[in-house]
Amino acid sequence: MSAPPVETLEIKPFAGPVDGEVVLPGSKSYTNRALAIAALAEGRSTLRGALFSDDTAAMADSLRRLGIRVEEDPKACRFDVYGQAGRLPATEAELFVGNAGTAARFLTAMLALGHGRYRLDGAPRMRERPIQPLLDALASLGTKAYSDAGTGCPPIIVESSGLQGGRISVPGQFSSQYFSALLMVGPLTPRGLVIDVEGELVSKPYIDMTAAVMASFGVTMENDGYQRLTAPGGQRYQARDYFVEPDASGASYFFALPALCGGRLRVNGLGRDSRQGDLAMLEVLEQMGAEVERGADFIEVRGDGRLRGVEVDANAFSDVAQTLAAVAVFAEGPTTIRNIAHVRHKETDRIQAMVAELRRLGQEVQEFPDGLRIEPRPVRPATVRTYDDHRMAMSLALIGLRAPGVTLEDPGCVAKTFPDYFQRLESLRPATTNA
Repeated sequence: MSAPPVETLEIKPFAGPVDGEVVLPGSKSYTNRALAIAALAEGRSTLRGALFSDDTAAMADSLRRLGIRVEEDPKACRFDVYGQAGRLPATEAELFVGNAGTAARFLTAMLALGHGRYRLDGAPRMRERPIQPLLDALASLGTKAYSDAGTGCPPIIVESSGLQGGRISVPGQFSSQYFSALLMVGPLTPRGLVIDVEGELVSKPYIDMTAAVMASFGVTMENDGYQRLTAPGGQRYQARDYFVEPDASGASYFFALPALCGGRLRVNGLGRDSRQGDLAMLEVLEQMGAEVERGADFIEVRGDGRLRGVEVDANAFSDVAQTLAAVAVFAEGPTTIRNIAHVRHKETDRIQAMVAELRRLGQEVQEFPDGLRIEPRPVRPATVRTYDDHRMAMSLALIGLRAPGVTLEDPGCVAKTFPDYFQRLESLRPATTNA
């Protein structure tokens, strides 16, 4: 039997500068943190402005399988979560998280609070994504947590009789999600949790995000220079109404639009006080030649399509490295993006994948262990692969909005975090008139 044909989407260039305003979906990172913490709180929490996507669906479904009531209203962007005060009603469960890294890591730590045996599995790529440092941390706290296939990746088994807390060391160079996962459960343990960070911690702003969500639900943690993270024990999360702000990672593609195509675009609901680290991309766009206005509840980017290459350390905002790589294709001079080695373990090897597809589009690209260097060349029409990675699809689409001939394979993979991404882009397409 032959394989079904691969869905493709040809991206049509914008005929002129963009001019508009948008309100974007809620943050995946905030939504999944809030879902997890609301499930651990006491009583009913309402999450408003939440993201509805493959990743958040995986989290909500897993919570239900653990016996926690989760009601949803996608049209209203609302979840109601009936928290069980740190208790997992189910004593056994089979969880499937697809390719949702946040769900996999956060749930694994949550399972250690339970009393029973649990199995967590995911899509084929998830079975290649490391989780061993988190399993080692839980094991050192007395929980039996292991990779079922012995690969250090899902599927994983957690056998627990509750979590007491303690002091552990965790390597910092792989993923900040391990630390967020542990910090969120630490306050519910009798002894609390002290985590010593081995080496340099990647993606530090996500720890700040985790602390902010924890604080919103009434729990504190301490951060000693990202070298020691402490969640005092004996605390309780309190149910509340919680607003999820728009996703800065998803907004990055819209910030890039006026820089690439000229014009102005305002993203409403996301302001200068946001803790989302990916907003650091705005400083890079300014270095490249765009203008940025940061308001209390909006961010506006203006550009004329003229850009210059930059050198950037994107460790703290690596989820937008692909967006910057797409913008770099149209810059004057080379752009170098470094210190993002950890993105090789995301939905795909994002460095290798971006290098391959930019070369397919005619760019001269040098690959490093921790990044890439792009020497812009005229874009060569091509059909590009997306690797079942939402960020590959969304970033490569930007190139097609300025240069003709770019076709995406499997555009539907954007459903992981941004199901209506292409419709949102089309809504901003400049009107054309016939003479």
